[in-house]
Amino acid sequence: MGEKILVVDDAAFMRMMIKDILEKNGFEVVGEAEDGVQAVEKYQELKPDLVTLDITMPEKDGIAALKDIVSDDPNAKVVMCSAMGQQAMVIDAIQAGAKDFIVKPFQADRVIEAIKKVLN
Repeated sequence: MGEKILVVDDAAFMRMMIKDILEKNGFEVVGEAEDGVQAVEKYQELKPDLVTLDITMPEKDGIAALKDIVSDDPNAKVVMCSAMGQQAMVIDAIQAGAKDFIVKPFQADRVIEAIKKVLN
């Protein structure tokens, strides 16, 4: 365990929620970002083992950020976070290189299951 994770969401309380779930399960949150531009910068700076990436964000949305991250690092492990009813965008994200997705509101066991699956 102890894998390094970057948490990206435009809502601070969502970042706190997912960070709490991850840290209680032995993961290290090495950084946070609140939009897609910051996400790409932090990914390049921190080189995390995995990124949780919200789909809907200001500046640059999660799909655009995902494409930038994957073009920079084809081995990037990204788990998308989506609200209910964003199935079409989730499909776009998987096609763009996301490894899995989790749906808000987060269920701790589903978050950990997705993260472990993608890391292994």
